[in-house]
Amino acid sequence: MRLLVWCVVALVLLSGCTAPSAVAPDYSTTTASDTTSPDTAAVATDDATKTEAAMSQRTTGPWGSDPVVVGITAPDDGRNYTTFVESATAYWEDEDTRYLGYDIDYDVQPDATDPDLVVEFRSHVPECSGHGNAAGCAPYITDESQIESPVVVYVKTGFNDDSTTEIVAHELGHTLGLSHDDDPQSLMAATSRLYTLPQTNATEREFPWLHTDFSIYVDDANARDPAGSRDQVEQTLDYYEDGAAGMPDNLTFTFVSDPADADIVISFTNSSPCGSDAGSCASIGGYDPDGDGALETYDGLRIVLVDLETDAVGWHVGYWLAHYFGAEDDAEKPEPFQSATYEERRSEWWT
Repeated sequence: MRLLVWCVVALVLLSGCTAPSAVAPDYSTTTASDTTSPDTAAVATDDATKTEAAMSQRTTGPWGSDPVVVGITAPDDGRNYTTFVESATAYWEDEDTRYLGYDIDYDVQPDATDPDLVVEFRSHVPECSGHGNAAGCAPYITDESQIESPVVVYVKTGFNDDSTTEIVAHELGHTLGLSHDDDPQSLMAATSRLYTLPQTNATEREFPWLHTDFSIYVDDANARDPAGSRDQVEQTLDYYEDGAAGMPDNLTFTFVSDPADADIVISFTNSSPCGSDAGSCASIGGYDPDGDGALETYDGLRIVLVDLETDAVGWHVGYWLAHYFGAEDDAEKPEPFQSATYEERRSEWWT
């Protein structure tokens, strides 16, 4: 009988994570709702189906009636990995009759010398079901003839306590004969949500993006002077590429023709979404892998300019670039954006 393996693969959502909108200083402000969302974990699916013999095995289970001795291999990083395994095994002991159709008992012995099964926590899980970025991997066991002690279940480190316990329980489910089509779907389904250990929020990072090469799309349909507005944007981008004070010195910008391909979208509007009398506002998208409701890194910036005079376009774009390149405090921004007067905002401040 061929022994299949099943894995959990961690994927990152590239959209749907948007921080509250903000507006330029000296104007009224409005705040949009926070729609941050966590990483989504997808569980790899094999084309395996259970045979009638495998299903009938459910009456006694592949592990027999003796407690399954579970050993643990884990890094010495200060985390109590035993608690994750104990919680996961306790779940199946409580729900065995309901979901398995047979009794299962575990004896968790972290340092067991002759375990039946070992849960191995490691920074990288070996390739599993063709996936190289698995968060967990376990053999799919439906018959005792498939068991060659110790059976090894791999679990990737770096996830928070609840997600780590979920991965262990999911993978143990495969060793108990459950596939991704079986109940409980909240645990065994092909998709799940996994959260990492706490990470530094974007607002606390010196540079909160994953790269310094940016694609730009300018929607100038509603600009007072489209050609002049685009020139203002180009002057601003040149200012940053030339090494704006306090900003990374390797920033580059490339214009694209499709907003879907852009990291930064700049648009003009006559009716303000930014609040009363606001000249501009911006919103940011990104990643929230630890599920704390705050973005850890950015991946998309939207700048909206409200019926601006053409010679003020560059300043407003430059202000928001500085803000979301890590200088949220105005005192940390390049000098032209710290306390500019009305006239200074409309000057050739980039010279």
